[in-house]
Amino acid sequence: GAVVLRGTHHLRRRPSRRRTRARLGDRPRGEHRLPHVLDDVERFIADSDTYNRIANNYWPAALTLVGTASDGLPRELTAGTNTIGLRLPDDEAVREFVRGCGGALTATSANVSGQPPSRTAVEVQKYFPVGIDLIVDGGIVTATEPSTVVDLTTSPARLIREGAVSRVELKDILGESGGMPPS
Repeated sequence: GAVVLRGTHHLRRRPSRRRTRARLGDRPRGEHRLPHVLDDVERFIADSDTYNRIANNYWPAALTLVGTASDGLPRELTAGTNTIGLRLPDDEAVREFVRGCGGALTATSANVSGQPPSRTAVEVQKYFPVGIDLIVDGGIVTATEPSTVVDLTTSPARLIREGAVSRVELKDILGESGGMPPS
């Protein structure tokens, strides 16, 4: 499969195939792939009713929701954790791109691990001077915060990373603790 880079409204993502990590050599072992999904959440999430209810209240947004992975998902998607994070981007052009790819597309950040995110196609090309088959230039990414990541496999849900969607905006699913583990 080819390696294609497509910017998002949020921070640039690198749509990936199974061999992307091996071809580009920058992803830590065991890192999750992040599917951008438009429908068929049950293909990825075991408890899709609860997941869909929450996703329907918050998506599309710069919000990754982590759930229990459906049986049979490739290890490359779950990193062996039995969980998977899904996102529905709030950028219509990106959603149209995902539709064109069959409604689900896996992605990792388009930067070298530990380095700042790329915000332009030129920055992506500097990070990856070889190994990219196509860069789709969607212009400059203006977002300044990463996506928020919420783990829905716990009750109440747990905030993994606060980003563009604030803890306050997520109070209905994070409960009294605001998604923070008890001290």
